[in-house]
Amino acid sequence: MRKLTLSLFALLAGCGVVYHSPNVREGVVDGAKVRIIELTPETLLAANSQAYNPRSLPAAFRASAGTYGSSDGMESLPNPAHSPEYRPGALETRLPPTPPNDPYRIGVGDVVLLATKTPGNTVSELSGLLAAENRRQGYTVQDDGTIAIPDVGRVRIADMTMEEAETTLFQRLVERQIDPTFSLEVAEFNARRVSIGGAVVNPGVAPITLTPLTLDTAMAKVGGVSAADRDSAVIRIYRDGSLYELPVEDFLRTPAYQKLRLIDGDSVFVDTEYDLAKAQAYFEEQIQLSSTRASIRSEAMTALSQEVAIRRQDLAEQRDNFEARIEYGAEKRDYVFLSGEVVKPGRWPLPYEQTASLADALYDSGGVQAVSGNPRQIYILRGSPDPREFGGITAWHLDGTSATGMMLSTRMQLRPDDVVFVAEQPVTKWDRVLDQISPSLITVPLDNATQ
Repeated sequence: MRKLTLSLFALLAGCGVVYHSPNVREGVVDGAKVRIIELTPETLLAANSQAYNPRSLPAAFRASAGTYGSSDGMESLPNPAHSPEYRPGALETRLPPTPPNDPYRIGVGDVVLLATKTPGNTVSELSGLLAAENRRQGYTVQDDGTIAIPDVGRVRIADMTMEEAETTLFQRLVERQIDPTFSLEVAEFNARRVSIGGAVVNPGVAPITLTPLTLDTAMAKVGGVSAADRDSAVIRIYRDGSLYELPVEDFLRTPAYQKLRLIDGDSVFVDTEYDLAKAQAYFEEQIQLSSTRASIRSEAMTALSQEVAIRRQDLAEQRDNFEARIEYGAEKRDYVFLSGEVVKPGRWPLPYEQTASLADALYDSGGVQAVSGNPRQIYILRGSPDPREFGGITAWHLDGTSATGMMLSTRMQLRPDDVVFVAEQPVTKWDRVLDQISPSLITVPLDNATQ
């Protein structure tokens, strides 16, 4: 029986039936020089020294819809003055001079009310002319500084105090032989205002009324300071061509600063910019462009939103097209090849814009076969750029059973067209030989019997 088995083995081997195990061996193989180098921390440097530039993604993957030029009209707006550059050691306090405590003066745009004492008296001659107290009909101060009262005419009261305006109206009523019993009040304060902007909750304007407007009242009208870093925030006041500043922390701690009186024409700006010249430039731009800034910004933002939406769609289409070309193989890409006893043999794509390690490729593909793979025999086959050079093919050998080997696998960089090969276990090789021989041992005697 032994002789029969050996004879059958020799017969099957001669016919090429016996299992041929793939392997890596050093020497001249099929006309190519193969050199096996043990992968160590020292040889790893040589393995990774081969120049390699990973392929880059198209520009559409790096661009965003907002990286293009500004929309038409935006360049007409002043640049923001608050762009922090450095954190100062201390902020200077420069307060404006205390204004005189003058009474309120009526201005263009204010609405005043004239009210009679009682209906039905001698002033009833002005019925429909002067406002009755229950009708609250007002008179707006026109751009020439006057109000127009029927049967009385135009009376100039702009730039007058309430007392001066009452005296002027009294004289005009007497001249028209009308009972001058009346009361005068300002219903709407539109002439004198303070603008407030910058790092506040709701930028806007605060009117000057009969009651003096203080800095804390003005800040309360816009919701207070919204700057995240109040240590470096500063309140700047632009008045009559001069710029003053008050640190927010000092303002919050000092009642005297909170009661700082503001006057008509003041501009208050809460800022974290440390360059005083830039802040002053901001106010100058606001004064010069106050009549057109809002409309220009609105139109520019609408145009910019439309332009960004179009560009975003274009970038998305370019990315989708690139991904489709990758899927159909129309885009050139670098690969390494996994063979031998790995869970998922095949072609593994190298990533864009960065290198990949041996561990990346192995573990992304399921790793080494747990039963049949031999982790001591892991090879990275790399061809020389010129086959005539020494080596031809270099086989970097890695023993993956040691901690050092596992760490080296995370640092061994792969190159395009590398072949990662994992050899089989010796017992697996014999098992596969027997799997092929056993059916043959049965088949051959049967064939001989039929003869």
